[in-house]
Amino acid sequence: MSSPPPFTPLPELQVEVYRSHWRPACEERAFMLHAVGIGSQVVASGELWSLVVLERSAAAAISHLRGYERENPPKRRVLARPEQMHPRAWIGPAVYILVMVLVAWLAGNRVFAANWLAAGVLDTAVVRGGEFWRTVTALTLHFDVAHLLSNLGFGAFFGWLAAQLLGPGVAFGGAVAAATLANALNASVQPADHVSAGASTMVFALLGLLAAYAWRRRADSGERWAYRWAPLIAGVFLLGFTGVGGENTDVLAHLTGFCTGAATGWWLGRLRKIPGPRSQWVTGLAALAAIAIAWWAALAPGA
Repeated sequence: MSSPPPFTPLPELQVEVYRSHWRPACEERAFMLHAVGIGSQVVASGELWSLVVLERSAAAAISHLRGYERENPPKRRVLARPEQMHPRAWIGPAVYILVMVLVAWLAGNRVFAANWLAAGVLDTAVVRGGEFWRTVTALTLHFDVAHLLSNLGFGAFFGWLAAQLLGPGVAFGGAVAAATLANALNASVQPADHVSAGASTMVFALLGLLAAYAWRRRADSGERWAYRWAPLIAGVFLLGFTGVGGENTDVLAHLTGFCTGAATGWWLGRLRKIPGPRSQWVTGLAALAAIAIAWWAALAPGA
């Protein structure tokens, strides 16, 4: 007479207690269940992810999950609205290029029989002596053609992006103000024999403005931190990649330009829409007037 086969218990059924399109959501709840002594497993279920527990633990797991959801309600996600784009953003970079090329031509031809470079560079000792207009004039001067062309390209590109978001007048007016402040800060901490010039300070002010403006606009979007901080991280990366190379690079000017531009962009980020035509004209003309007045002060007899 043969003996009966050994008894093999049937495997206990598993019950799904939660599902999501996002695996980390299941893992987060699995960790919570583990903390209260309930074993669970995250498994793929087609395009979804499922959190499953043993059948005998299902009721307790569902109860704990309901309590977890009550204590941790999902954040209300504010869908980011597409940014408005200014239809005449090209005006900003066009005027920027015109001003830089015009000053380069005037300086190269010594118009008014003046040494424009000597009169307008950011000479730290002279600025501290009271010639504060050099913080503006230095933004429009370049030591050679390669220096000029580099700043024309980067400045027009970053300026076009900023002008799309803020309008050409506000974008470049803000950049001139930020870069002027950056030059003043630079002159206050550099050695007395330090001399610099170039629109690169304004280029990095535009970069900082763009990064901080986009960061603040995303701050209340309800998205993950990586999405919110991406513009600022990208701006810092570009600053490090393009702003510290070269033997004659004024790294501090680039850094202060980026920081003052970022402060300006953060402040402008509170705006709900692109400023209207009046604000564009007033801000843009004020920036051009500041440059013209600074050069008048630099080239005036007895200056």
